[in-house]
Amino acid sequence: MDDDAKMHLIKKRIIKSYAWQRDIIKPLSKDYNCSSEELEEVLFNLLDMSSLEALHATYVTAQETCLAEKFNADLRLCWFVDTLELISKEDATNLKDKLVKEVMNGKKYDEVLEEGQIEVFQILKSLQ
Repeated sequence: MDDDAKMHLIKKRIIKSYAWQRDIIKPLSKDYNCSSEELEEVLFNLLDMSSLEALHATYVTAQETCLAEKFNADLRLCWFVDTLELISKEDATNLKDKLVKEVMNGKKYDEVLEEGQIEVFQILKSLQ
């Protein structure tokens, strides 16, 4: 087996691994309405070996960042923090971090969002 064939095999094993399938391939193929095989092929062709090896850990970290941004939008924090300047950036960050941890620990996003809405309103009421 030549070096290219070995690299091909190693890359294929990474993409086919359980963690990759569970965390990246299946959710993204569902989101983008494509087959797992199509997404695997695209990522296989676009990413080199080192990118593939690092991507799973990067994906998990990025997931937290994306959740924080989603809470920022869904709680209208950009409006309360940046536009109206009623809630401090520090308070907003602390709230988002707390909510992200809850979701990452298995709580449903909608439940956590509802808790966040209550907390935002409590913050606003405390400013009166």
